[in-house]
Amino acid sequence: MPAGNGRRAERFLRTTGQHATIEPDAFTDGSYVLSIGGAEQSHVNLAQPDEIFYEYLRRIGHLVDLAAPPRKPVTALHLGAGALTLARYIQATRPGSMQYAVELERELLDFVLRQLPLPEGTDLHTIIGDARGALAELEPGLLFDVVILDIFSGPEAPEHLACTEFYSEVRERLTPRGLLIVNVGDEPGLTLVRSQVAAMRRAMGDVAAFAEAGMFEGRYPGNIVLAGTQTPWPEGWSEALVSRGPHPAKVLAGVDLDRLAPQS
Repeated sequence: MPAGNGRRAERFLRTTGQHATIEPDAFTDGSYVLSIGGAEQSHVNLAQPDEIFYEYLRRIGHLVDLAAPPRKPVTALHLGAGALTLARYIQATRPGSMQYAVELERELLDFVLRQLPLPEGTDLHTIIGDARGALAELEPGLLFDVVILDIFSGPEAPEHLACTEFYSEVRERLTPRGLLIVNVGDEPGLTLVRSQVAAMRRAMGDVAAFAEAGMFEGRYPGNIVLAGTQTPWPEGWSEALVSRGPHPAKVLAGVDLDRLAPQS
């Protein structure tokens, strides 16, 4: 019986040798939690997919909200699928969107789709493989309004993804007004965040960082969401993102971002 019917489900993931579980959220009706190796990874609200529980994912959702006029369908690429929380959000807020999801763990993607089916009408194409390899193999001419990279979950990140060359390849797959969104989970000191700001700045037209205000002090671990645009950071976006929260929120762009990636 699918977990979506209120039961706990478990699956062994051969690539990592860990167990994945999906079980009901005890505090929110219609919601489920995906855990891998005992650690929570994703939260899905099947009843209200436009409501996102994790703060950093809500911030990514707010960036997607700004990527195109409200309710307008977009073409989106998810590098790192998880429980497809953001794919569900895009379908709920932008019906008719065409989406692609790349996931390295075949068993994980199959497990999620079987236990937590996508909303009716979702146009999602799934790809099993490495994010960079899958990007290169997409059909020529396919461009995206939004590319979301949600793979970096600690101070160590795959070198072939956490680099300017990869971000340049992503940029080639963006529409002229396309948006690259990168979630960076990091430790105090923000070493990975700093390196990714620098790498994205070399590849993209402009870059901004969006997070809980205290994260920029670098005193504790957490998530900072980086956004890369083809053009200068749009006027009004920083104010709009801060007002949408979650609060307290802060956006660093332009010269304000220099303290995370000092120029030589």
